Amino acid sequence: MSEKKPTFNEAVAELEEILELIENGEPDVDELTGKVKRASLLLKLCQGKLRDTEKEIDKIIEEMQ
Repeated sequence: MSEKKPTFNEAVAELEEILELIENGEPDVDELTGKVKRASLLLKLCQGKLRDTEKEIDKIIEEMQ
């Protein structure tokens, strides 16, 4: 079964948690790679959601003109 994609706000919150862990030097070397991979995935997800939202807003504005 596939993992449910987080919402934008959930992804941002998780990114903030990962960043805080890294800044505090908490993850050991074995965990660090996994945290960085997860952060990369979350960033791509957020970027995609922002692009999709921008397209939807542009379409709505276009229809209003």
